[in-house]
Amino acid sequence: MTAAAPPRASISVRNARDPVLVCAAIVIGWQLLHELAGDVAITAPLPTLSHLLHMVGQARFLPHLGETAMAFGQALAISWIGGVVIGLLLGGHKLTGEVAEPVLVTLYSLPKVTLYPVILLLFGLGMQAKVAFGAFHGIIPVALFTLNAVRNVPAAQLRAGRAMRLSGVQQARHILLPAALPEVFAGLRLGFSLTLLGTMLGELFASQRGLGFLLMKAIDLHDVETILAIAVLISAFAVSANMALLAVDRRLRRGAAPAGHGA
Repeated sequence: MTAAAPPRASISVRNARDPVLVCAAIVIGWQLLHELAGDVAITAPLPTLSHLLHMVGQARFLPHLGETAMAFGQALAISWIGGVVIGLLLGGHKLTGEVAEPVLVTLYSLPKVTLYPVILLLFGLGMQAKVAFGAFHGIIPVALFTLNAVRNVPAAQLRAGRAMRLSGVQQARHILLPAALPEVFAGLRLGFSLTLLGTMLGELFASQRGLGFLLMKAIDLHDVETILAIAVLISAFAVSANMALLAVDRRLRRGAAPAGHGA
């Protein structure tokens, strides 16, 4: 006999409770670190959040936030669309994929920071360099996940597409992408995080606007309260977005599970 599945209500309560417990543990640990180190090293949670709200309410803060959001949005679009297209093209042709995969893995393993001077030479200072650096971080893992997802599509489905004389674009749209979607979306989740990291690193090194610029300015002035406030803002956005993407990922995998189980 198989064990009965837990009711959905208990699963939803547990899924909602776990992030709350994690956040509570982080706040408690944060407060303890403040008690040990003092304001010179780390400010307390409540003053930091109050300072963050004060910063967000200032008119001069909004252009910096908008600059970062615009750079990240453009870099993410390039990472996601470019990575999926590259992965579909490479995964759809066996020999090309086998040749290109080691190259992509090598590029992915390179320390991206060392390539930033090259990006500055190519794109100059400003928005273009931040977008390029962010996209370079995210596009390769998305392409690798998509490539492997396409490889794992059952051969019977591909033969059926050829038997129906579907074009390459039609096969990608109606066969490859739907079958590979759960694994592709896992790559999109990773690409999201790495693109955000690359965009922020781009702003840290050579930028006159954006959250990264404010962060470096606060570091130079040893403004601990502003450093933590910006870190909290970026972390809250990253965690919230990743939770939403994870929920979609789980739904996609649940939808694909019956087909895979019945094969």
